[in-house]
Amino acid sequence: MPAHSTEILNTPAEIGDVLATDILAGIAAARTSGKQFLLGCPSGRSPKPVYDAMAGKAAAGNLDLSNLVLVMMDEYLGGGENGLDLCPPDAHNSCRRFAEHDIRQRLNAAIEPEHQVPSEHVWFPDATDPGAYDARIEAAGGVDLFILASGATDGHVAFNPPGSPADGSSCIVKLAEETRRDNLGTFPDFPSLDAVPHHGLSVGLGTISNLSKAVAMVIHGAHKRDAASRLTQSDSFDPQWPATIIHRCKQVRILLDIAAAGKI
Repeated sequence: MPAHSTEILNTPAEIGDVLATDILAGIAAARTSGKQFLLGCPSGRSPKPVYDAMAGKAAAGNLDLSNLVLVMMDEYLGGGENGLDLCPPDAHNSCRRFAEHDIRQRLNAAIEPEHQVPSEHVWFPDATDPGAYDARIEAAGGVDLFILASGATDGHVAFNPPGSPADGSSCIVKLAEETRRDNLGTFPDFPSLDAVPHHGLSVGLGTISNLSKAVAMVIHGAHKRDAASRLTQSDSFDPQWPATIIHRCKQVRILLDIAAAGKI
């Protein structure tokens, strides 16, 4: 089991600044070696300070991000007659919308065109063949860094609910009710729990642990205090708290703000 480091910072913005600095250095080093840098990206509130800091630093230095690949982790289903097609990309809860507007366009906003992240460098699993995503990642050499976030109440990672297998690959997942409740906060335009989709397309826990070179778990806010406590006090993978998959990963950082670290 690899050792993990826990870093407690003052604010979510400080977490974003620290992690963005390291990610951008990794992107530059990969580019010098003629390689792409694959960044595993969740949607939502937890990673947003990281993306914001990356965008700010890229703009300040006109950094070259043309070798950055955004390996997105999940997307809601809910489209089509059976509700198992991808949700529309312009839906308020669409992870594809988040990837385009909150990550790619933010990163590209103030850098030269030749330095920008190309649209084809935003990857998502395919609902008709989810397992092909793992093969694509593996063929590209694996994810250099997966940014991870933990569900506040059930420890879900991406859309993997409690009970998910440690070696699971990308697949269609039935969303746990606690995961759906957490997403009411992430996407306030949902009028009620009934409106939150019941299924999602997600990387598996095995995708994260087996196909990544490093992971960084980002947890901030007082509402994540129990999640931070449970994760940092664990020492092995517990299927009932999927975020503990970090104990199966090769290099692990846990970054907390003071509010989340209150019980540690």
